[in-house]
Amino acid sequence: MSDSIKTDFTNPSTFILLGVPGLEAAHIWISIPFCTMYPIAILGNFTILFIVKIEPSLHGPMYYFLCMLAITDLVLSTSILPKMLSIFWFNSREIRFSACLTQMYVFHSFSLIEIGIFAAMAFDRYVAICDPLRHTTTLKNPVVAKISLAVVLRGSMLILPYPLLLRQWPYCRNNIIPQPYCAHVAVVKLACADIRVNSYYGLFVLFCVMGLDVIFIIVSYTQILRAIFCLPTKDARLKTFGTCISHLCSILVFYIPGLFFSLYYRFQQNVPLHFHVLIATVYPLLPPMLNPIIYGVRTKQIQDRLLQLFTHKGT
Repeated sequence: MSDSIKTDFTNPSTFILLGVPGLEAAHIWISIPFCTMYPIAILGNFTILFIVKIEPSLHGPMYYFLCMLAITDLVLSTSILPKMLSIFWFNSREIRFSACLTQMYVFHSFSLIEIGIFAAMAFDRYVAICDPLRHTTTLKNPVVAKISLAVVLRGSMLILPYPLLLRQWPYCRNNIIPQPYCAHVAVVKLACADIRVNSYYGLFVLFCVMGLDVIFIIVSYTQILRAIFCLPTKDARLKTFGTCISHLCSILVFYIPGLFFSLYYRFQQNVPLHFHVLIATVYPLLPPMLNPIIYGVRTKQIQDRLLQLFTHKGT
């Protein structure tokens, strides 16, 4: 391709993002659902932040973690979607090497932070249901702040080797990335070096870090379910389990497409490239759009406060 650079270099000046290869003629149509998802995600997450801020009854650990989740979703979607839309609308495919690595770092680190937030939420639900009398003393604001800081530092530090390693490799094949944003696996495939350390470290992050969080969440909910089944009445069991539904739905929305994509990217065989790219493009944008809807529908305090705001505006 004329856009590619096929001579030896250490750090390319730019990469070329192809969007959805093979479907370039349909880029405008493909952009429509993404252009719809982004404003919904922005509006929904800012609404969650606003409601939690103004509603004193929501000033608790679960909703502080929910605010962290909203901020993370805003950064996650904003890290990739504006550039993606510029490709679909204006064919603006070039991205500087440093900007590509920055986008990749922000995208992957905030994905890992989001996973840590889900684990923190699971811990909050475990304490609230299994040891309710100590919930307020165990999860005081300083403890919540320390957990939040640990989650952010873990996500930031564990992803840092990605851009540091990629900056060291030589690139001599081409500078074309066959998707609309810079992901670690897509960029590392362009390097002309032994990239096994990148692959092994990526698998370590996927299975050891994410896997440990999944195990922690499963163990937490195993204990939660045991505590729920020990409750004396069916209504009490349903009411208690209802406090976990939003969290469980958000976990499923994030983990199932993400795990499928991560494994599929490494072990894909005889699958059209455009199908793979569409999956890779949709999956990181679903949680930022759906999480505010899930919590808005399932959380009565948020519903009541929203209704109160609209009612006052209408009068």
